[in-house]
Amino acid sequence: MNRKRRTTILVKAGASLAKEMAREVTEHYDVKEIVAPRNGLTMLKVRETAKRSLFYLGEVLMTETMVEIEGSIGKGMVIGLEEEWSRDLAIIDAAYGAKLPIMARWNQLLQAKEEAIIDQENKEQAHLMETKVSFETMSI
Repeated sequence: MNRKRRTTILVKAGASLAKEMAREVTEHYDVKEIVAPRNGLTMLKVRETAKRSLFYLGEVLMTETMVEIEGSIGKGMVIGLEEEWSRDLAIIDAAYGAKLPIMARWNQLLQAKEEAIIDQENKEQAHLMETKVSFETMSI
């Protein structure tokens, strides 16, 4: 599972899943904090739908952390003032970089969570589509 997909699942799932996974690592491995959780601003890039061009919407407050596990560096970034969540994401990233044995079980856990998230998003989309107005029924 690649980093982008993994991080998307962890962010959509919320901080509790990342906390549980990071706890498993910290109980068995030495986690060295390289950069303590710190707050900063980053530019938010958005794609304009009509012309498909990129532009910067503005700045967003974020928290970032860097840790090292067995020589592998992991980075965690999250929007808002979320120091613990950022640290947990960094620990998970470093664990994947170090190819820890726990990854096989994590991949199954993340795939199951991804399916649950997709199901929930589909239900929300279906609910929204029920309220959609059809103008094709009008005749002139």
